[in-house]
Parts: sequence; structure tokens; C-alpha cells
Amino acid sequence: MTAVSSLTDGELTLRQSRADRQVIAFEVEHSEGEHGGPVGTVEVRRTTQGAAVVTWAMDGGPEIAQRALRLLTEYAFDELGLERLQVEVDPELHASARVAIRSGFRREGVLRGAALVADERRDVAVYGMRKDDPRPDTLTGWTALMDSTLPKKRVIAHVVVRDTTGRVLLCQVSYKKDLELPGGVVEPDEDPATAASREMREEIGVALPLIGVLAIDWLPRWEGWGDAVEILYDGGVHDPSLLDTLHPDGFEIRSVAWHAPDELAGLVSPLNARRLPLILAEPPRLHNLRDGEPII
Repeated sequence: MTAVSSLTDGELTLRQSRADRQVIAFEVEHSEGEHGGPVGTVEVRRTTQGAAVVTWAMDGGPEIAQRALRLLTEYAFDELGLERLQVEVDPELHASARVAIRSGFRREGVLRGAALVADERRDVAVYGMRKDDPRPDTLTGWTALMDSTLPKKRVIAHVVVRDTTGRVLLCQVSYKKDLELPGGVVEPDEDPATAASREMREEIGVALPLIGVLAIDWLPRWEGWGDAVEILYDGGVHDPSLLDTLHPDGFEIRSVAWHAPDELAGLVSPLNARRLPLILAEPPRLHNLRDGEPII
């Protein structure tokens, strides 16, 4: 169905102004108060089968824009049979982003340089809604919307394994010169300790017991990476012969070896060169670090 006389919530009315195979457009009118009369337009533009882009131009404020979009989206799903709607917003237009979120669109990502505005390449933030998404006036719907906009910080789990002479186990990795601790990035819906054990098993063939946490470190942006939180677990103290029982995967990890704290400079990253000697000097202590330096 592509033709309808009007859509209304009692105060706000959407009167159809265009209806063809590609575009369904409405004039938006408010019936009461200072906003009485025409307040803007909303539009659904089909892009692919079952999907469309929603746009709006409103003078009546964000609350009216949200109500208009909610009327439009329900019509698009229920009457037009669409399965997905999308909103595209300049990331600098924070008010428009709030309207999209409060209307039920989840933030899905940024298309870098996707728009050309006055000969300048601008980013485009994409917000999407599926027909089967919980609506924003439900608890599940609202929390899903908020989750889509909140920061998603990386969590890294590494393991500090020592031998009885005070050396630390380090891995020669295939993708850089710096030696690394066993471990890696925590996957979605995975707890950090499980990630540390999984990474050890994948990299060196053995998941050593984790005794506790030696350090928590915040890492700033570096070499194209966003900031992250890193947890360094205590992999225990072992006989040097432990090395003979380890099996590097041969792909990511080429070899493993013990290294003394005083020989780390030049072998590991500047970050590990700062923090590993501190940790190895006082392993029983929980080290609270910022970029490898103690937080005082």
C-alpha cells in the first residue's frame, strides 16, 4: 500500500504529498499551541528491495521530529511492507543524531567521506532500524539504542609467566619485531580471564592456570589503534623447563623464550619496557597503570 490520506497521533498529522514507486513523502502539521500549522516534511525513499532511507526537515523542534518519524516508521513497516529503514546523518549534527536515536534508529557505524558538501568530503553516520527491532518505548528497545551509541572500548588480556630465576616468558610474533606476552584481545561476550586462557592455548598450546591479576593498564591511542584497557594476569612461577612443553602455533607465534627484566629494552615495545620491570620487581602488588606508568 503506497497511498494514505493521513497519519496522526491526535496532535501531529502527516498528510501525504507524494507517492510513487520510489518516494513516499508527507507534510507534517501540528494542531495545537505555538507549533500549530505546518512544521516540516518527512520522506521514505526506497533503496533496495525491502529497505529505504528516511529523511526529515522540521521546524518544530526535536520532540515533534521524533513523533513524526515514529508515525512514519510504523507506516513504512506495517503498510509499505519494508523490513529495514536507514537514517544518514552528518556526525557533527548532534541534534539530528539524537532525533534518530530517540525515534528508534540504532547507530551502526560511520561511512568515511561518503558525502560531498560544498566540495568537501564529509563523514556520514548510519542509523538503522529493522521491522523486528524492539521499539524505543520498551526497556529492551531503549537499552539497545543506548548500547549502539556508547563507547565500545577494547579490552586486552595478557599473561605474565615467570620462571624461578625471575625471567619472563615472551613470544616472537610474526607481524612485528617487538616480543610480546602471551594473550590478546578479548572477544565480544567473552570474559577477560577466559580470553587470556584461550589465547594461551591458541598461541603456545598450553593454558596455564591464572593465579590473579598483576596489573590493570589504560592504553591511549597508538599507531592507528583506539584506546584500550589491558589486564595483565599472573601466569605463575615455573621451572625453566616449562619452555620445553610449549608449542608455538607457528603462524602467529614463531618462538617463545625466557628474558630477564634488565634485557627487555629494545626487545619489547616502549610500553612493555616501562611496565614489565615494575611488575616483575613487585609481582604480589596490583599495579594500577596509565600507559605503563604508575597512577599515583
